Amino acid sequence: KWLYSYLKNYGLAIIALTFLIKMLLFPLMYKSMKSMAKMSKLQPQLTALREKYKDDKEKLNVEMMSFMKANGYNPIGGCLPILLQMPIFFALYRVLFNSMELYQAPFYIWIHDLSSPDPFFVTPILLTGLMFLQQKVSPTTTMDPAQQKMLQIMPVMFGAFMLMLPSGLTIYMVVNSVVSIAQQWFLNKKLGIKPGVPAAVTAS
Repeated sequence: KWLYSYLKNYGLAIIALTFLIKMLLFPLMYKSMKSMAKMSKLQPQLTALREKYKDDKEKLNVEMMSFMKANGYNPIGGCLPILLQMPIFFALYRVLFNSMELYQAPFYIWIHDLSSPDPFFVTPILLTGLMFLQQKVSPTTTMDPAQQKMLQIMPVMFGAFMLMLPSGLTIYMVVNSVVSIAQQWFLNKKLGIKPGVPAAVTAS
């Protein structure tokens, strides 16, 4: 509502709010990606430890924790920033899904009611394409072919799910994806992360 008082358009207010929140949460994303990049550099040594102690799980866990401690790596460090973001995005999702202010509120061109689905499905289709692109620029977390195949069809499934949701919500998801892609591209350059290369996994 505060942004609407300046922008006079709830669609623009959603875009501005999404951008501001993504900027505020960027330090958490940076910390998570930095932790992932560090873990990737330690992966060859961890792989050697897994091979050396493959028949002794207890000894393996002790050696891995000792190794990570010696190298200043906290396995929780990569997950915690992402977990902290989830309640914020969930709250935004619920607010936009139930917002009475969006009822019959126009955006631009073909979207005349932000509380109704996109009549031409432009934003859900755009979101599907952006999610595919986001996968391309992000480091993968698995080498398992079955899991990779599931990840590849997720954008299509998510896009289909968004077809009947309010266009105000799909606008939020589209802007969120665009900013996420830009931030990931920046972090890839800064931290030397290679898109599509499996990220390190701490589980034994």
